[in-house]
Amino acid sequence: MIITCPNCNKKFKIDNSLIPDEGRNLQCGSCNNLWFYRIEEDDNQILQLKEEIVSKNVQTKFEEKQKEIFEKKQSIDKIKINKDKKREEKIFEKPKTSLNSKNRGSKFFSYLFVVIISFLGLIILVDTLKAPLINVFPELEIILFNLFETLKDIKLFIIDLL
Repeated sequence: MIITCPNCNKKFKIDNSLIPDEGRNLQCGSCNNLWFYRIEEDDNQILQLKEEIVSKNVQTKFEEKQKEIFEKKQSIDKIKINKDKKREEKIFEKPKTSLNSKNRGSKFFSYLFVVIISFLGLIILVDTLKAPLINVFPELEIILFNLFETLKDIKLFIIDLL
């Protein structure tokens, strides 16, 4: 049960078995106020309903709710069936091929950009590992020298164009 201190209105939860029927003195743990407390008989009474519930009314409301739930389930099932049919129709449709030149052009430049970046990465990797590669494959030195000279010429050509 919950007991409230009459002095500071602090609430305490106390077990019912600690307070006898004739009552006892209690002390507030917050303000140290001392008072006599007795369990009121009003608190122990069982609450009773003053109105009777008409079971027929409850039964009809229950049946109406069941009917609404059944109708909603049916409508949801219909929606699911329609979605499944649309999915099946999409699966069996011929794929539409778009010959949009803008889209193809942007794809071409994307692939070209990836190829150029990959080629530059390969050149940097070969340049980094040039010395160990030449130690393993001595005839590779002339090929790598010619490759780097060609790349320098391409760089100078692009600079001259700008």
